[in-house]
Amino acid sequence: MQRLRRRCSNDVVRLDLATPPNSSSSSSSSLSIDGAESTETRIQRLISEHPVIIFSRSSCCMCHVMKKLLATIGVHPTVIELDDHEISALPPASEDGSSSSSSSLAPAVFIGGACVGGLESLVALHLSGHLVPKLVEVGVLALSPGYDNNNPIISS
Repeated sequence: MQRLRRRCSNDVVRLDLATPPNSSSSSSSSLSIDGAESTETRIQRLISEHPVIIFSRSSCCMCHVMKKLLATIGVHPTVIELDDHEISALPPASEDGSSSSSSSLAPAVFIGGACVGGLESLVALHLSGHLVPKLVEVGVLALSPGYDNNNPIISS
């Protein structure tokens, strides 16, 4: 099993999903890769292993807004930065696979293994009152007493 090369800053993990030649690692981690594993398989595995994960490009302002929205609610997602050639390996946002292009795939947030979509979809899910229950359902958030599902804006 080979370990991904990664760089951490501002709670973002930069993964190089390409298998480095002649490198090995004795430790096992959810951020490790098997040399025989394809980029698509690695991405699918990461999605299944993390209840809330955002795939983004480096320095993506929309990703920053997604992280801030989720942090305001009390959730801190795993954020993976992908290179342009890795973005195309993301699963499509819609069930029928009708994504317009690979550039429209990033940033993409997955909750409980399901693709929510980009920033617009995440905000729409929040404003409709369905985001918090979805986060509770996947176990990353507990509802506080007195939470009003009809008023999705959380106040302190």
